[in-house]
Amino acid sequence: MPEAETQDLIKRAQSGNADAFEALVNIYYEAMFKMAFKWCGNQRDAEDITQESCIKLARGIGSYKGDSAFTSWLYRLVINTAKDWVKAQGRHDHGGEQVLETMPAKDNAEENMYASQVWAEVHKLPEVEKESLLLVMAQGLSHKEAAKLCGVKESTISWRIHEARKKLAEIFGKERKHG
Repeated sequence: MPEAETQDLIKRAQSGNADAFEALVNIYYEAMFKMAFKWCGNQRDAEDITQESCIKLARGIGSYKGDSAFTSWLYRLVINTAKDWVKAQGRHDHGGEQVLETMPAKDNAEENMYASQVWAEVHKLPEVEKESLLLVMAQGLSHKEAAKLCGVKESTISWRIHEARKKLAEIFGKERKHG
């Protein structure tokens, strides 16, 4: 959808137009779900987080000022909702009890299995590293955009990603040696 049309929908939704809000949700629901899924690791929880995100979007659409891309603002909303949801559920996203499901993305079973293993390890990283990786690697934001969303310096995002990659490389390097 062209940026001008998106901005028009946002403005109309902000002024209380229910049809415009519904159109925004329909356009961005899948992206919201994918971010929630990548954050929590399973479909049922991602559906709950996405639904809660839609409620927060309805309440908070007026706070979008256009300082960043709407999708960037929306990712921040979904991540914050996911964090709140995890706390409300009394779960710890670093625990071993959560089973990571894979989103069917490719027909290649081996690639899907490897992706599942990577995401399982990403979910064990400290929250700030996980968040930085998701925004930059999974959502394609620049380090600068991710820094703005997280309220930190660009160099902080770069460092977090460096640390996360180093930890993942250690994990997968050890598995290759033992496998």
